[in-house]
Amino acid sequence: MEPHDKVDDFTLQNQDEETVHLSDFAGKPVVLFFYPKADTPGCTIEACGFRDAFSKLQEAGAVVLGISRDTPKAQKRFREKYGLPYPLLADTDETVCKQFDVLREKNMYGKKVIGIERTTFLIGPDRRLLKKFPKVKPEGHAEEVLQALQNDAKAGA
Repeated sequence: MEPHDKVDDFTLQNQDEETVHLSDFAGKPVVLFFYPKADTPGCTIEACGFRDAFSKLQEAGAVVLGISRDTPKAQKRFREKYGLPYPLLADTDETVCKQFDVLREKNMYGKKVIGIERTTFLIGPDRRLLKKFPKVKPEGHAEEVLQALQNDAKAGA
């Protein structure tokens, strides 16, 4: 998926087992961040970064959605433990991970496994991809996304 590509709608359950569609947020920019596993060190840093920047992201008009392969129950625990103010979506069957091509072979303690490569997508109000952030470093990433969102808003003004 490359910038300006139309992003297909998808449907997942959130942490409360409610159905969420990407199309629910039509007309708003969407920050869609994929993370490997709830409540692990890097994912916690990244998720808390988006939590801490959440009010600024909202001021910029954006919706924030986190996605991992965790169950809704695990997403709920993670969200409550860290006071995350945005929905966490459960992609247990990897449908959306495959749609966005974020699954990669990783080396886990000498064993090859397939996991999510930490990636963020900034989707415009028209559901076109504005920017892709591959191989994200968790520290400072939310600010990087906020900056891209603000730059896009200035460019569009």
